[in-house]
Parts: sequence; structure tokens; C-alpha cells
Amino acid sequence: MKVEQIYTGCLAQGAYYIESAGEAVVIDPLREVQPYLDRAKKDQATIKYILETHFHADFVSGHLDLQKATGATIVYGENAQPYFETMKIADGQELKVGKVTIKALHTPGHTLESTCYLLKDENGKDYAIFTGDTLFIGDVGRPDLAAKSHLSQDDLAGLLYDSLHNKILPLADDVLVYPAHGAGSACGKNMSKETFDTLGHQKEVNYALKAATKAQFVKEVTEGLLPPPAYFPKNVQLNKQGYESLSVVMKRGLQALSPAAFEAAAEETGALIIDTRTAQTFKDGFVPRAINIGLKGDFAPWVGTLISDIQQPLLLVADEGTEEEVITRLSRVGYDNCIGYLAGGMEAWKQAGKATDSIVSISATEFANSLKNNDLKVIDVRRPTEYETEHLEGAANAPLQYLNDYMATFAKEQTNYIHCAGGYRSMVAASILKARGYHNLVEVAGGFAAIKKTEVPVTNNIIS
Repeated sequence: MKVEQIYTGCLAQGAYYIESAGEAVVIDPLREVQPYLDRAKKDQATIKYILETHFHADFVSGHLDLQKATGATIVYGENAQPYFETMKIADGQELKVGKVTIKALHTPGHTLESTCYLLKDENGKDYAIFTGDTLFIGDVGRPDLAAKSHLSQDDLAGLLYDSLHNKILPLADDVLVYPAHGAGSACGKNMSKETFDTLGHQKEVNYALKAATKAQFVKEVTEGLLPPPAYFPKNVQLNKQGYESLSVVMKRGLQALSPAAFEAAAEETGALIIDTRTAQTFKDGFVPRAINIGLKGDFAPWVGTLISDIQQPLLLVADEGTEEEVITRLSRVGYDNCIGYLAGGMEAWKQAGKATDSIVSISATEFANSLKNNDLKVIDVRRPTEYETEHLEGAANAPLQYLNDYMATFAKEQTNYIHCAGGYRSMVAASILKARGYHNLVEVAGGFAAIKKTEVPVTNNIIS
């Protein structure tokens, strides 16, 4: 028996490959399916089943492309209602894969169709449970995503409590827990950076599993939930209804456009220009109205959070050789309408004599010196929880993920000094503001981490 976790850090997502005696299953695959095909080929195995724990909201699953490539059966819990042919697995039903057995456990709560898969080894002993978004390491799945007029988040949290206590917690302490996500995912609020654990240890340390009553559990898992990113329901629909093959998406996106063709495409289609270079490279010269969302960060989740229209045509400016990775990562969250990239990058753009824009960025030391004798307009674009824990005295909070709701925070006449934690989000915010006509912007490189090393006064609520 082989069990492999295939973890993708930029999405904080775990897919799984299980092989036994020449047969294999893949659980919650990503959109690009070649790695699973390669693993099966190496093992001389046939992928028999594609197991989906639920309709994912934070990424587009590769179940359809993988099914087309292998003929494997797509499996969902019986409460799922996809628009394509699948096997509906009943609660407690078992599947044979080589010499091992996989048992379905229906666990509604995160969503109504949520299903966990219990792996039994060759001797029939419970070995591991693949929990999807039902149970994370250090947390449980958020119970608000499937809320409807007749079913509140509290109702779903109650179902989640029952699922955990009736289906998962009775299992032996040595059973391994393999979740669909880790720290950084918006599918929970307190996930560990660890990507798997024993069930016994989770019973000891997971706050949600230690709740004394259902009422306490409901209160704790619903408290402090931030609104989910706007793209979540759109990804659910893609996973239910289907989507274009990744090969089609890649062919459309990987069109190298000359500066003239790039400019024309932007004008003709109304495409949004995304510049995926690092913040400190972007600031020195970029295509006017381009938005900087750096590839070296949580690129895809930020695209999904900030670009509300999943069908929005996109044009890319990227470091040479990264174009395919950019399009792949966009496709993971359903942004399939990339129509090309700038051939030769910004160097070609400048050589063609095209106009460029820039953003002023200063060091934390320069910022601190400016602050000594001036009353500056300082705006912190970190999350509310980060700001509440510790922030600069006098700084306003305008979280990047809700930037549209905080536009009034930014001054029209006075210079806006913008910072985040390390410099990634502040440049994203500055580029959005610049595209909307704010030119009185100064970004603080290195963010709060660098500013704290200066003598700038900090207000904190840290309990020591």
C-alpha cells in the first residue's frame, strides 16, 4: 500500500494518491492532472476511482480531466448533485482498491454533501481518514458556505458537530488524519501549518474537538468568521457543472503578444492587466493601469479575492518562463479567460516606446524619518485581526480583501503611506489605487515587520 500526500503550498491544498496491487485512487485532485498520471504510470497502476470529498469552493478540481484521461469513476457522497455522471456512494459503503478498502463516511456540516474516506489496510485495520474540509489539523471546516434561507450557519455547525462526534471521533487514536487544506486556506480560521496528524493528538489540541457541548462548539466555530472570498460560489458551480479542459485554457492563455498587439487586445476586450512580477520590480515601471499580484505569494487566492468577475478577460505581464505557471495557477481558481501575455515582458514594452507608470516605494527607515516631524496619512492594509493585534499609532485599517469598501479611507489630496506585513499586499493595494486614479501614494517596502525595527510607535494588544 502506498499513500502519498500531494501538497500545493500556494493553495494550501492537499490531494492524495493511494495505490495497492496495481490499482489506485486519487482524492480531491487539482486541475492539472499529469502528476497523478505520472505516478500511476510509475507504479504500473490503473487509477480506478477519483474520490471527491465535496464540491470545493476554493479551487477547481481536476476530476473531469482525470476521468477523461483514465476512465476512472468519479465518486461523491450520495447527497451530491453534480451535472455529470458519477457514482453516488452510500454512507458506510466500501470500495476495494487492490488489497485495501476505502469506506465512505457521510459528514455533512461544511457542506451537505461532505464525505470523508476511511482507508483500511491489507489486514482490515483502520489506517487513515481523508477528511476533506470536515476536519483540519487544528480546526474544522467553516459552516457558513452552504448556508441557505432554511439552513443557517448555526444549523450547519450543529450538523458538523454530529458528524465529527458520530463518525470520526469514535475511530482509534492512531488513525492518521489527512485533510484537504492547511494554514493559509480560507476554508477554516485556525488551521495548523502541519498537513497531517494522528486523530488522538487532534483530540487533545484541536479547539473544536475539545468543546464540551454542541452549543459551545457552534459558538466557537462560527465566532470570528470573515466573509468568504467572492470566487468561492463560482468555483462550486464549476465543480458541479463542469469546465473547459485545461489544455484549451492553456492554449488560449499562452499567446505571446507583441507590445502593439498587447495594447490593442487590452483596448478591444477591456481586459484587466495582471503583472505578476515582484513588488519591488513592478514599482519601477509597469504598463499603465496594470494590477500587481505577485506570483511569489498567494497569487491565485488573491486573484479570486480581488477580481469579482471570473469571466473577466486577463492579459499578463510576467517574468520570462513563468507564463505557463501563471496560467495554471489562475485555472486552479477558475480564472480561465487569459487571452495572452506580453512577449518580451516590460523590456519589450519600453523598447517599443510605450508609456509606463511607477509607484513610489520607500524603506521603513525613510518612512520613520518622515514620520518624526510630520502628521502622515498612514493606511495599514493587513487583515483586521492583524491590525487589532498590533499596529502603528494613528494608522487606519483598510484590509486589502475589502479594499472596495474602504476607498473613502484614502485621501484625495494628502499623500497616502501604505503598508502591510511584508510588502506584498501593500503593492497590490497601491497598484489598484493607482489604476483608479490615485497618484498620491507611497508604499513602505518591508511592511510592518520592517517598520517595527525602527522607533515608530506601535499600539499592541498582545497578551504576554
